[in-house]
Order: sequence, then C-alpha cells, then structure tokens
Amino acid sequence: MKLHNSYTNKVEDFKPIEDNKVKMYVCGPTVYDYAHLGHARCYITWDVLYRYLKFKGYDVTYCRNVTDVDDKILKKAEKENKTPEEVSQYWYKQFENSMKALNTLKPDIEPFATKTLGEMISIIKDLIKNGYAYESNGDVYFRVKKFSKYGQLSKQPIDQLESGARIEVGEHKEDPLDFALWKHDEKFGYNSPWGIGRPGWHIECSAMSRKYLGKTIDIHAGGADLIFPHHENEIAQSECANGCKFVNYWLHNGFVTINKEKMSKSLGNFLTIDELLKKYDANTIRFFILTNHYRMPVEFSDEALSSAQAGVKRLLNAKRTKINEELDITKTDEYKQFVEAMDDDLNTSKALAVLFDLTNKANKDDKDAYTILHKLASVLGFSFEKAALTDEEINNALKNVSEVLGENFNSLEALIDYRKKAREEKNWEIADKIRISLQDSGILIKDTKDGTVIEPA
Repeated sequence: MKLHNSYTNKVEDFKPIEDNKVKMYVCGPTVYDYAHLGHARCYITWDVLYRYLKFKGYDVTYCRNVTDVDDKILKKAEKENKTPEEVSQYWYKQFENSMKALNTLKPDIEPFATKTLGEMISIIKDLIKNGYAYESNGDVYFRVKKFSKYGQLSKQPIDQLESGARIEVGEHKEDPLDFALWKHDEKFGYNSPWGIGRPGWHIECSAMSRKYLGKTIDIHAGGADLIFPHHENEIAQSECANGCKFVNYWLHNGFVTINKEKMSKSLGNFLTIDELLKKYDANTIRFFILTNHYRMPVEFSDEALSSAQAGVKRLLNAKRTKINEELDITKTDEYKQFVEAMDDDLNTSKALAVLFDLTNKANKDDKDAYTILHKLASVLGFSFEKAALTDEEINNALKNVSEVLGENFNSLEALIDYRKKAREEKNWEIADKIRISLQDSGILIKDTKDGTVIEPA
C-alpha cells in the first residue's frame, strides 16, 4: 500500500511502526457552528482510509479530537450569554448527528481538549524546562527558531516566514515567529503554573495524540488548510517535548471550492451538511467526494452533485441477489483490481470504476457480482439501503403529476390515496398516468400484496 506523505512530498510504501497495528490521528472539529461540505470531505476521506486499513486486516486505533476551548467558542458564548461548555456541547451534538447522517464510522477514541488539560500543561512545562518555551505575562510561547526543522512540512524557509510575521497587540514575544502554547485568560481560564489561562490550539492535538496513541504515530491526517501553521506547530512542539519523531506519514485532503474559492466559514460561501442532506442523500455526497482524488481540490456545483446522484442510483439499482457469505472475494479479479486502486494512494475514482463493472455484471445475472459489489462498496462507506426521497424530488414529482392530471396534490400521501381510489374504481388510465408521471420524475411506485411501495428510481 502506498500513501502520499506531505512531509516528504513523495508517495511512499506504508509500513506501520508495529507489525499489524496502525495508530491514526485526525484533527477534529472546533465545535461552535454547523459542519459544512468542506468538513464532510475531510471526515469522509479519512473514514474511507480507516475502513480500508481495517479491510486490509490492520488493527487500527483511530483518534479524532474535539476542540471545545477556542476563541470562536468563547465569542459565541459571550454573544449568546451562555457558558463555553453549553456552546461546545450543543454544537458537538450537531456535529455528531451530521457525521452519523453521512455514514462515517465513529473513531475509536474521541477526546475533548478540556479533558486533556493536565497533559497539555505537562508538555508545556517540559518545553520550558528544555529551553524551547518561555513564560511572558501569563502567556507561554514556543521558540520557533530553536527547532531547526521548522517549515519543512509546509515547505516554507524560515526567512520567508519571518518576513510576514507580526506581533499582535497585547503579545509579549521574544520573536514574531513564536506561537502561543498557553494564553492568559482571567474570564474563561483554568489554573496553571503560569496563572489563570487556557491552551493554545496547537498544543491540544500534541497532548491528545501523545496521551492516546503514544509519542510517535503512524498517520496524522487532516485538511490541507491545517498544514500551516497548525501541523507545522504540532511537529515542533511534539518533537521538542518528546525527543523523537512525531509522525511517520502526514496525509492531507484538498479543499472544496465554490467558484474556485475555498469553501470556508470566514468567506461565508459554505453549505452545511444539514442543508445538503435535505437535497441529496449521504451516498450521493460520499460519491461526489470519492469521484475525485482526495489530494485534489473539488469544485462544488449542483451539476456535480446531480451527476453523483445518478452514479449512486446505478450502484443501488444493481440487480440484487442473496449475499453469498461463503464466497471468498479475495480470489476474484474485481477484488484484486479494487485493492490495486486503493493501494495506489487511495485512488477512489478507479475503485468506483470497479464497482460499476460489478454493477453491469450483476445486471447481466452474474451470480457472484452482487456479493462482491456489496462487500467492496461497503469498504467505501456506501449503504445499500434504498435511499430516502429528498423534499425537492417529492415536490418536483407532485408538480409534474399535478400538471398531467390537472389536479393539485400537496403531499405524496394524498397522491397515493388518490391513485388507490382510482384503482379501486378500476380507473386504470388515471392510476397508470400517476405511475408513469412519477417514474418520469425519478420515483418508482410498486403495488405489492403488502401495499404500495415508493422508492427512488
């Protein structure tokens, strides 16, 4: 298996520290607002890596943190006259619901920053003791120039970084490049050897990673926007505190863009996961993300999501046969092609092509094709439960049927009742018109002995 290591900028053979064990850390959310499509790309990407490593037989420990102490959370708490804990707990629950709706697996460990303060203080004390950090007016800063490898992850020479560095009002740094490990804060702070304060963002991940995975880990992943300064600073403080290499493989997913601009809350051009799920199901969003290589930027558009929706329908509508649990899929050509694609730095677009090939074979009555399709698609996190109809699909269908029949229907239930009555009165022409109009709108209606069944076409 080969993965692109952002630190070396090379595709490298993946070799875990311990034979069959993988320790994997992903930077999690700062919980103060709804998660958006950019977050969906990040967490679906690393969900697929997690699933695939397990599929390959690795014993994976996946840790994804929750930042529940941060300037943005404090601002929201003040604005809404709430405690930071109330804000972070509410928005964590929303994030958790969004991740569940997207069918991402829960990490093995999901630590909260506020529950790891002791470990953060311990690392900061070690950094001060070894001369890598210093206290200044209740703040503690890391001495960037003491770490000779600073800038290697982001490929930025120290002199280039220096030219853009500034000391903000209220900061008392020795050098503009130095970053905060601990911030003085009388209002929202915690007790520490340097007075009341709270941790800097970067130290949180170093502490949680070390506590739950150890001083050196196999994989650290996150969005490309975290390379600098967050991941660069994590490396500096972790390696100086621990005296050893921090991460063997750094992995980063590309941005989601709208009109060629990165989707972000600061630019105000983001779509929340909840908004997306009103229009497209989880399989469609996942398909849209996996069609593109994880390291490349992805341009969001309704056309791209509609295309993904059509692709998902092809997979879900493959002719279904009973899953053959006795089948050893590792001996099949499709399994080998799928693994070859995924082993090539998670080439999910090639892996999807294998799934489409299996769909075609299933539709031609290949007896094992659906079993292989079902098992491999599950590795990518697709659910084979029939997708629910979106509000938009239902409204469009009702509008089309209303135009055909010259009647106004406000709900799918009302339309089904109308058709049921037509069938009881043997008015087959009306019943068929409704069925055909719905089918033209992408909705299948089936009359079974148990009643009428409606599902996406």
